[in-house]
Amino acid sequence: MSEFAAPSEVLPHRPPFLFVDRISVLEPGVRAVGHWRLTGDEWFFPGHFPGRPTLPGVLMCEAIAQVGAYAVLTSPSHVGKLPLFGGIDGARFRRQVTPGDELELVVELGRMSARAGKGSGQALVDGAVACELELMFVFADT
Repeated sequence: MSEFAAPSEVLPHRPPFLFVDRISVLEPGVRAVGHWRLTGDEWFFPGHFPGRPTLPGVLMCEAIAQVGAYAVLTSPSHVGKLPLFGGIDGARFRRQVTPGDELELVVELGRMSARAGKGSGQALVDGAVACELELMFVFADT
């Protein structure tokens, strides 16, 4: 069991658009590791793709960003802010993710200011990289 607050207690996201089940590592404002177990009952699998359910790559990017947002929002300097995507660079998809897989979502935050920030992230399945990217975000007031 995680010692950290449930993602729904920190993130503004709600099902069906909350893609993080738990956080296992946290250095507020620096890094976080989260997890998302895919059961096969998720809303997108029947249409992506019939007969060969595959996690859409864009949802892996979103899951990585949500873990990054968790790391940002647990930092006292960003309480009351809403991190929004500012951009994604260098996204690469290395393997298919299917029902039954558990994504380990690893995010390292980089430069941050009062208005924006950067980070890098990976989604791994059993230690193998499924997705990697650089992300940029801007802060909005909540």
